[in-house]
Amino acid sequence: MIWRKFCRWLLYRQKGWQKNVTVDHPEKYIICLAPHTSNWDFVLGQLYAGAEGWKINFMMKKEWFFWPLGPLFRRLGGIPVYRSKHTSMTDSLAAEARSAEAFRLCITPEGTRSANPEWKRGFLVIAQKAGIPVLLYGADYERKLIECTEVFIPTGDIEADMAHIKDYYKKYKGKHPEKFAY
Repeated sequence: MIWRKFCRWLLYRQKGWQKNVTVDHPEKYIICLAPHTSNWDFVLGQLYAGAEGWKINFMMKKEWFFWPLGPLFRRLGGIPVYRSKHTSMTDSLAAEARSAEAFRLCITPEGTRSANPEWKRGFLVIAQKAGIPVLLYGADYERKLIECTEVFIPTGDIEADMAHIKDYYKKYKGKHPEKFAY
């Protein structure tokens, strides 16, 4: 409770951020969060989750899981991604989502803080296989607004789904807008 109050105070009162969340959050979902142009996005996301009283898992490249950050990231819900290994992470996460009572995973589809028009599609695959929705969250630094106004159900047509999702994010400005490519 103290952590939640602190996060609310810091995010909303001290930093002046606002939220506009008009969708319900079921027990199982994936958050697609964009734009991702700075390491500050992680801090913003953690403050928002804390302010809302949520624990949400997130994926991060394994290189960040070194001492002393590794144990901290794991405690916060971090899942290391080993990009050099050919594992079926989408299958294992989908299976986990199907069997768990609650499943909350935040993914930044760009997969990098640099401009990348080739967004990762794994979050759509996980959602499709698990039969769970994707909540489209935007973080707009220009307006200091965290917004989620759409729940997206994957259709199975990855190209069409991705085009729709990228279109949704055109209105958001990241901390470094020049690093956001859709």
